[in-house]
Amino acid sequence: MSFVKFLTSKVFFKQLALAVVALVVICFIAFKWLKVSTNHGEFVVVPDLKGKSLETVSIELKDHDLAMEIQDSANYNPKYPRYSVIEQNPVAGAHVKENRKIYLILNPSDYRKVEVPNILKRTFRQAKPQLEALEFEIGEITYKDAIGEGVISMSHKGKPLAPGTLLPLTSKIDLVLGNGKL
Repeated sequence: MSFVKFLTSKVFFKQLALAVVALVVICFIAFKWLKVSTNHGEFVVVPDLKGKSLETVSIELKDHDLAMEIQDSANYNPKYPRYSVIEQNPVAGAHVKENRKIYLILNPSDYRKVEVPNILKRTFRQAKPQLEALEFEIGEITYKDAIGEGVISMSHKGKPLAPGTLLPLTSKIDLVLGNGKL
């Protein structure tokens, strides 16, 4: 029997029909299994977690069949309580599958600490931008009789401050400046 005769024979068409039916049945079963195993069309709405404590967030996510993963904390935000959620991904209101991880960024306990620069013997005009660039606030400025007009000393909350000391961001630094008179 030649190949051309085999392609036109009843045996070939029977085998081809059986293969097509088997393929259709296997695809149908596979799609039904995927629909059931992946909960196709079933979603959970992500709750709004911003400003809530870690304990409250944990309970709320368990109630919604969601998991949480805490990412590295961001810069301190005084508008939110300490160790509360300041960002979440996916955002509130998003539709996700059960057991999806919700990534959380927490508010740290305080501002990060920054080293106070050495601004002694520099003019106020030089010292001010250097302090502001590090996000320090300039507090009270007092003048003292001295030959130069530069920064004589620094203090924080009434205590003397040496260059290199670590202070939280937005700390107020009081300055004593020379007035150029002796």
